[in-house]
Amino acid sequence: MDYRLNILGSGSAKPIAGRFQTSQILEIRERQFMIDCGEGAQIRMSQNGVRTSRLNHIFISHLHGDHCLGLIGLLSTFGMLGRVNEMVIHSAPELEKLIGEQVRFFMQGAQYEVRFEPFSPYRSEVVYEDKAVTVKTLPLVHTVPTCGFLFEEKQLPRHLNKPMCDAWEVPVAFYQHLQAGEDFITSDGEVIDNSRLTFEPTPSKRFAYMSDTAYTEKHLDAIAGVDLLYHETTYLSSVDPLKLKTRMHSSAAQAATLAKKAQVKKLVMGHYSSQHRDVAEFEREARAIFAESYAATDGSVFEY
Repeated sequence: MDYRLNILGSGSAKPIAGRFQTSQILEIRERQFMIDCGEGAQIRMSQNGVRTSRLNHIFISHLHGDHCLGLIGLLSTFGMLGRVNEMVIHSAPELEKLIGEQVRFFMQGAQYEVRFEPFSPYRSEVVYEDKAVTVKTLPLVHTVPTCGFLFEEKQLPRHLNKPMCDAWEVPVAFYQHLQAGEDFITSDGEVIDNSRLTFEPTPSKRFAYMSDTAYTEKHLDAIAGVDLLYHETTYLSSVDPLKLKTRMHSSAAQAATLAKKAQVKKLVMGHYSSQHRDVAEFEREARAIFAESYAATDGSVFEY
C-alpha cells in the first residue's frame, strides 16, 4: 500500500501499560514522515517492525513533553546505527534552543546532521515541499502554540491510453507532455485532444493531523474531503466540561462532528487521557455521529 499511517503511540501526557505517548509515521509512496515523537517512539518502531530508511523529516506539533521528549533518544540511536542522511526537524523555533545542546552533546561523532527548520505556530504556511508532496501547518487552539499539519500529494500524471498513442504514432518522447495534459499535433498539423490519448489521473491523497486542540472549525475548508483525518480525542464527552475547556482538548464526539462537517473519508482518533482505559468507548461515541471513525491503539496501521 502506498499510503499508510503507523501509530507508534496513542496516549497523552501520562503513559500507561500498552499505551505510549503520541507519535506516528506517515508513509506517502516512497516517503516517510514522523509526526510528533513522544517517549517510547523508537521502542514502538522496533516492536512493530517499522523500518525508517526513508525517514528524513520529523514534524513536531508543539512543545509539550508528550509530543517531543522521545526525540533526543531517537536521534542518538540513529547516530549509533551509522545514519548518514540529514534529518530535518520542523517545529516552533524554541525547540532548537531546548534540545540543540543535547544534540551536540549526545551525538558527538555522529555521521549525520540534524537540521532544525523553524516555523511560526501562529499562521498557516507551507513548511515542506518536494516534487510530490506539500506539508502545510494548521494553527490550533491549545494551552501553548500548536500546529496541526496537512499533507497533500501533488497532482499525479495522467494515464496513457497506449493503444490510441500507438494508433496516432505519438513519439515516446512526447509521452511526458501527454501526461501533463498537452494535446498532440500530428505531422499533418491535426490536433488530437489529450482526452483521446490519456485517461484521468489517479486522485491525489490528502492527510490531516489535528494535534492537541480545543474544538475549532477554522480549518474546515482546508481539511474538507481529506482521505484520512487524525484528530486528538483526549476525553469522552462525559468528562467535566470545565476540564475539556481549561485543558483545551477535544472529545470523541467533537472530533466526529468535525469529521462529519468536513466530509472526510475516515477519522482516526488518539491521544487518550489515562483516565480512559477502554478505547472502544471512543469509537462508540464517535460512530454515533460519524460512521467511519476508528480508535487507534499503539501499533495500529491505517491504509488510505
